[in-house]
Amino acid sequence: MKTLLINAHPDFKQTDSYSAKLQQVFLAAFHKRFPSAHLTYLTLYDTMIPRIEENQLLRVWEKQQKHELLTSSEEVIAKTSSDLLAQFKEHHRIVIVSPLHNFNVSSRLKDYIDNILIARETFKYTDTGSVGLMTDDYRLLYLQASGSVYTNNDRYTPLEFSHYFLKEMFTEIMGFEKFYIVRAQGTALYSADEVLKFLPEEMEATVNQFYD
Repeated sequence: MKTLLINAHPDFKQTDSYSAKLQQVFLAAFHKRFPSAHLTYLTLYDTMIPRIEENQLLRVWEKQQKHELLTSSEEVIAKTSSDLLAQFKEHHRIVIVSPLHNFNVSSRLKDYIDNILIARETFKYTDTGSVGLMTDDYRLLYLQASGSVYTNNDRYTPLEFSHYFLKEMFTEIMGFEKFYIVRAQGTALYSADEVLKFLPEEMEATVNQFYD
């Protein structure tokens, strides 16, 4: 089962971040289950990710709809976006590791999703609403680090949009089979030992479900 590991942390070279620690714990669980397997890595903040802007995707999409020739720079944007989509569709297990930014996903992760959430590719429109096309047992595992705790059913719980957004985009819109989340919470409140104490056990159990 091919796995695409997407790192959405802006400071991806910082190995002491909790996002990095989450990734390390995932990799340990992954290699324990699949000792000789390999993953595909995509580091968003070290990769050109086309954006929905006037001189990027908006211009390319408009010209493609009108069957107009693209400039050389527009061709690069179009190919980059197409390659990202093709890579995404080739992998039936998607792992996203990211910090929580202002209650939502990081900006580059949103840009990435704009390149894969494409009509007639990952979903389609019908008379009764959109239908997901990623229905061949695709699954998403979201590894999220956050300074606060968002599972206490308090005023902050409904404000944490990132996992709601990802779950609905991947399962409801694109048709993914399942969505999983493993959190490293309270990183600004508790010691690293407290935050990470039960993480390996939870990660191993989740990884086993993710690949079953």
